[in-house]
Amino acid sequence: MHGRALAILTLLFALRVLGQALVVFFSVGWLPATEHWFSGLIRYPILLGIQLVMLAGMVKIASDIWRARGFFAKPRPGCSRFLVAFSILYAVSMVLRYALTMTYRPEMRWFGDTIPIFFHFVLAAFVYTWGKFHSARDILAIAPYTTVPQSHRTSM
Repeated sequence: MHGRALAILTLLFALRVLGQALVVFFSVGWLPATEHWFSGLIRYPILLGIQLVMLAGMVKIASDIWRARGFFAKPRPGCSRFLVAFSILYAVSMVLRYALTMTYRPEMRWFGDTIPIFFHFVLAAFVYTWGKFHSARDILAIAPYTTVPQSHRTSM
């Protein structure tokens, strides 16, 4: 369940990165113009590099969890609380950003230049889902479907 959700969120973010690259490098007309894709706080070549590194990490995390193998497939309950809290704080900050944008830039209502805000919600959802993967309650729900190494089994 978590692996599939993480994969979908990764795909959405990958499409966002691809969409912006198509607009910047190939001036495709069927997607929103460049100014709609990012705030301009970070120059695009730097932003693209950051996004590609993030995507590589997201693909690795989603892949490991989906396959139940690899470094990120090991549940770490201690990470859960931090990841979930961070994701909620991240999402709330995007709600605040949206509210401030609508207040101070009314010409952007309702969906003008909100592509970055929407995709920050996608990233917050990814972090939330990753955090829930690590939660003790979810680990117990997954446990019956995982194999327990022979060395960890108790004899009856």
